[in-house]
Amino acid sequence: MTVYYSSAAGSHVGMVRANNQDSGYSGVDLFVVADGMGGHAGGDVASALTIKSLQELDREFTAPEDAASAFRDKLLTTNKVLSETVYEHPELAGMGTTVSGLITVGDQLALAHIGDSRVYLLREGEFSQITADHTFVQRLVDSGRITEEEAKTHPRRSVLMRVLGDVDSSPEIDTMVFRTQPGDVWLLCSDGLSSYVSDTELHDILTQRTSLDGAVDKLIEKSLVHGAPDNVTAVLLETHATPQADLEPKTVGSASMPIAYGEAESDSASGGGWLRGGRRVAPVPESHFEPRVDDYLDEIIAESRRRVRQRRVIWLLAVALVAAILATGTFLAYQWTQTRFFVGTNGDTVLIYQGIQQDVGPISLSSEFEDTGIPIDSLGAFDRRRVEATINAESIENAREIVLRLEDTDG
Repeated sequence: MTVYYSSAAGSHVGMVRANNQDSGYSGVDLFVVADGMGGHAGGDVASALTIKSLQELDREFTAPEDAASAFRDKLLTTNKVLSETVYEHPELAGMGTTVSGLITVGDQLALAHIGDSRVYLLREGEFSQITADHTFVQRLVDSGRITEEEAKTHPRRSVLMRVLGDVDSSPEIDTMVFRTQPGDVWLLCSDGLSSYVSDTELHDILTQRTSLDGAVDKLIEKSLVHGAPDNVTAVLLETHATPQADLEPKTVGSASMPIAYGEAESDSASGGGWLRGGRRVAPVPESHFEPRVDDYLDEIIAESRRRVRQRRVIWLLAVALVAAILATGTFLAYQWTQTRFFVGTNGDTVLIYQGIQQDVGPISLSSEFEDTGIPIDSLGAFDRRRVEATINAESIENAREIVLRLEDTDG
């Protein structure tokens, strides 16, 4: 099938950081997003170098499998370039970058992915995530140790298990081949978008688009509405059945500017920033790579389990406290009822009861206190009706006074 493509790309520094560590590229055959890590230690350098290196893949391939293989090889070569850069500029030690990209080959796409940037697909109204995050929390989710909801607030959510950089000499890279069809919209984005804009919002923006450029602007704007504490980069690729205008390569983010080695972020970038309106926001947790060792994983898993146990203990203590308050209130209420008295009958004689005339389920709140021995039949019609309906008394003394009046009337 002959298909045609249109694309758009955009990047924004966000509302907190002082420099943009994201880079993006929308070319003729190559479309890619890279999210640098390392802050002032070179996140912007890592993503920019990666994009510039990958631009050599923006050419025609005869088969998508060849494109996927070339993509993987180029990323491994780029990984060495980043390591060599750190050797020449030691102040950049620890820098790295995520990469998520597509190469078009006719109606098929070769995908390469490492890190937590993402590729989504909107097809016939259905919006789905194509790539899997290479993060510690995603590993916990996949193993069933935590839920997707817990992953969103997990304190280790910024820990990356796979990235390009001087942190791993031979990183594992995911590659896949997909067939695309007219009407498909592919979204490539950094976690500055996916972490703060919900899938529902992403779906709505893409389905309601009037143009790809407008959709990119709205995606970034939506992240800004949510505070945009991280850099935001998005690349859109749409498949068509009819010819489109020729694609013009576009570079965004750090890769669109000259690379500056070792320039530190300002204090506002590392210590938190300001939202519109003057409200201070908290610093953004910096994504970072951690070695994939069993001891490390076991320690983090144990920490997660400890947090779960702590939450359960707190929940149980709260339940126990509420139960104690309810029990105390019930006891005090019952004690109060036992200070009340009333005059009534068991059908034969006049009785003094302690408590009140209500029941709580099967529990009676009154009990016989004293049998006066006065036959109910000896009372006049009026007094008999009063006793059968019960006569409230403020105290036992008051109850006995009522009984004496009944005796006088009887006499």
